[in-house]
Amino acid sequence: MSPVCSDFSESTIVNLNRRDSDYSMIFWQQDIQVAAKPRGFHLITDQISQALQGAPAVSVGLLHILIKHTSASLTLNENADPAVRRDFERYFQHLAPDTDRNAPYEHTYEGPDDLPAHFKASLLGSSLTIPVTDGRLNLGTWQGVYLGEHRTQAAGRDLILTLQGQ
Repeated sequence: MSPVCSDFSESTIVNLNRRDSDYSMIFWQQDIQVAAKPRGFHLITDQISQALQGAPAVSVGLLHILIKHTSASLTLNENADPAVRRDFERYFQHLAPDTDRNAPYEHTYEGPDDLPAHFKASLLGSSLTIPVTDGRLNLGTWQGVYLGEHRTQAAGRDLILTLQGQ
């Protein structure tokens, strides 16, 4: 059988040609809570990796992470220099600053930071999908998972992790 894509390695082609009975696909799901954090961007890679240790072992898979809130976000970016996270906060605060009573928006009753938090969350997104190899997140050397906290005073944030793999 010829590969569909010339980028497939020989081992991938062999795996694709195996019968379903040779594999057992697993699905695992875990809710985690990230403690309340101040407004800004926070690395949560270690907390996600810790939760993943409780999952069934997979050699290859995908971890889907969803934040169950509309005023916080998830993104993948630089994990080494904390200045990047501070610069992210400055950039997004400039892009969508807190509103005042004279702002041309209707949704203002939850506070001046609420609607801008919704804008930021929509721009950055509420989910990530990350490859998992041999039970570990398969990220680049300088990559980390950020939780973008866009409210001035927020409670903890709930995430749901869903792993599928073999």
